[in-house]
Amino acid sequence: MPGTVLLETEGHLAIVTLNRAQALNTISSELASDLVEVCQRVQQDDDLWLVLVRSSSERAFCVGADLKERRDMDLARWRRHRELLGQAFEALAGLDKPAIAVVDGLALGGGCELALLCDFILASERAEFGLPEVKLGIIPGGGGTQSLPRRVGVAMASELIFTGRRVGAQEALRIGLANRVVPPDQLWETALGVAAEILQNGPLAVRQARKAIRHGADLAFAAGWALETEAYNVCLLSEDRAEGLAAFNEKRKPRFKNR
Repeated sequence: MPGTVLLETEGHLAIVTLNRAQALNTISSELASDLVEVCQRVQQDDDLWLVLVRSSSERAFCVGADLKERRDMDLARWRRHRELLGQAFEALAGLDKPAIAVVDGLALGGGCELALLCDFILASERAEFGLPEVKLGIIPGGGGTQSLPRRVGVAMASELIFTGRRVGAQEALRIGLANRVVPPDQLWETALGVAAEILQNGPLAVRQARKAIRHGADLAFAAGWALETEAYNVCLLSEDRAEGLAAFNEKRKPRFKNR
């Protein structure tokens, strides 16, 4: 029986599929555990350079926590469940290689947070995003209060979190929540095209650029620049840099090795 999170590989590309379509990919204990395991496998495989995160459902990317599963939990069991969900979010956020969310349909609550933990979002025209937790008397708990302001700004994030309202695909594009919006039948082709663009570049360079962006964006400019210099120096001493220069001078495509 297939798991609730699937991992496929195509060359250097990892495709992670949320596979609980019958429940709109609500995050059950099983899905959270499977996501941790899949992220660990991706992290440990140096031959995987880029991750696409998608859903097996056309209706939803993920609509958040499985509230039906939580319904009969006592406090001790709920705390264990909450800890497991935290591990799942941290496993995705902790990947040291780029991850792109491919969102078709609903991305609500924890599902929106999973998408936000990726480096950017590609969305279909029928995508909807929202963090409605305040409507249930709680707040986002998968990093949403931190990742959304960094994506769309503090004021817009405050409005969306305080009201819990949903954002359609075009508004998501306008406010910077999504990078691209395309018709549903073009979404996966678009994602593969973006992946191909990234994968033709030096994987070590992409990872170091990602590190500088992710860890430097909230630093003072001088500190961020110092982090960039550190990342640059990693690339400077790499085999990939030597190969990139050789390929340029020989007018051929580089054969990068991620080292």
